[in-house]
Amino acid sequence: MKGIIGRKIGMTQIFDEEGNIIPVTVVEAGPIKVIQKKTVETDGYNAIQVGFVDVKEKKVNRPLKGHFDKAGVEYKRYIREFRVDNIDDFEVGQEIKVDIFENGDKVDVTGTSKGKGTQGPIKRHNFSRGPESHGSKYHRGGGARAAATYPGRVFKGTKGMGRMGNERVTVQNLEITRVDADKNLLLIRGAVPGPKGGMLIIKETVKSR
Repeated sequence: MKGIIGRKIGMTQIFDEEGNIIPVTVVEAGPIKVIQKKTVETDGYNAIQVGFVDVKEKKVNRPLKGHFDKAGVEYKRYIREFRVDNIDDFEVGQEIKVDIFENGDKVDVTGTSKGKGTQGPIKRHNFSRGPESHGSKYHRGGGARAAATYPGRVFKGTKGMGRMGNERVTVQNLEITRVDADKNLLLIRGAVPGPKGGMLIIKETVKSR
């Protein structure tokens, strides 16, 4: 499993060899450091724990400080895990860079979507609005909520108004159009979740077409 942690910089566009415009998201990906190796014998599964973005010592609590000091790596802001098949391919303190990916690779990108606050059912669930004529008196309501006497309540999970966004989202099967190893940049075709500066997890896709 190839994977890396990145930070969304923004969107732009590039041109291919035929002159077609390709919309891309620019991601600052890595370098990341291996902090811990987890094995089947000790943890029940094979994985590496990695850190991304250096942070000052005063911003790290004591348990995490001891964790970083034991591994002998710099203090990091973000810590994540990646499942791997062969744990022997990695060592604590090893640096993983963006060059593990190549042009044309397909990846799944996970991030936290933009929060949009409390929204009505039309924006949140794509409901249709009522007639806009003068006598309608029903324009952007949520519709019927429940039956009368029986069951006399609103079923759990009924779509309605509420908080929209600010949730974990994964966009699958995106194509890497360009890898800039010198600047630690990935150019990913299309849009990815989250705002500018948001953290992203980029993994090789599990659903290749």
